[in-house]
Amino acid sequence: MRNSIKSVFAAIVLSIGLFPLAHADDALDASKLYKAGQLNEAIKKIDAVLAQRPKDAQMRFLKGIILTEQNKPAEAITIFSKLTDDYPELPEPYNNLAVLYASNGQYLKASAALEMAIRTNPTYGTAHENLGDVYAKLASQSYDKALQLDSANSTAKLKLNLVKNLIGNTTGGTNPKTNTSNPAPIASIPNTAMVATPPAKVIEPKPVTPTVTKSTAAINEKDNVLDVVESWAKAWSNQNVSKYLAFYAKDFQTPNGESRNTWSEDRRSRIEGKGKINVRIDAPNISIDSNVATVKFKQFYTSDRLSSTSRKTLVLSKQDGKWLIKQERSGN
Repeated sequence: MRNSIKSVFAAIVLSIGLFPLAHADDALDASKLYKAGQLNEAIKKIDAVLAQRPKDAQMRFLKGIILTEQNKPAEAITIFSKLTDDYPELPEPYNNLAVLYASNGQYLKASAALEMAIRTNPTYGTAHENLGDVYAKLASQSYDKALQLDSANSTAKLKLNLVKNLIGNTTGGTNPKTNTSNPAPIASIPNTAMVATPPAKVIEPKPVTPTVTKSTAAINEKDNVLDVVESWAKAWSNQNVSKYLAFYAKDFQTPNGESRNTWSEDRRSRIEGKGKINVRIDAPNISIDSNVATVKFKQFYTSDRLSSTSRKTLVLSKQDGKWLIKQERSGN
């Protein structure tokens, strides 16, 4: 395809900040072997490191990249899937998982993985572009089916031709191209493992002065509220209790009327040292009235001991320019 779905080879160790700098030599050695095309030797190096540090995200990620290049998609999918389980806050494994799904024609799975990458990092441009390509592939399949059922359907034929012009060949998988000739160093690698051919022509948009209307401002404010709620869930998932508690206002109404200190210590004991925690919000509905925002959503909570789904309502108030949680309720 002219605009094939992009995989990434990222400096995950820097993103999560969990590993000491002493491990950088191992990562650099494995990267050098990878760049030299010595894939089997690189795998041996990685496996030796993982025998000592089985949770090393960067080594696992690089192994997934190499397995992909060795045309071992099932093994690579296992690697990236496990990374999304262990490090749900990282968007790159979701993206590369989508690449593998798309190369096998599993576009619905690819779109779900890319949506998770974007949910994790809404500013992740590669995932947005890839999701557009996957949607285009799904659209081409639907238009093809429409033409099979009615070959005289000129509208479907026109739309199919438009999609073909947009993404190139639409009859097979994405077949992403692999670029191993000059990958970047492991400490700063945004997009190297698989790259798309750039479009033949890039049109620079003319600068415009945005007009801020009342409706535009309201939409932006809703985005700000959603960012706060998603950051709150991420701090909870990361078991960063200090950051998590900072999302609550000083006048937060505790659920059972207990003191703020008592409630805070109870939350700390329930979050810290509990193994893996993942909190995800879905289908948020936001309403804003002046300086009060009400957010209703479905909450998915998983940990080593518990998995639950519930309806949650957060009431936030804007204090000194910041949205803070004033009330928290479970259920409808």
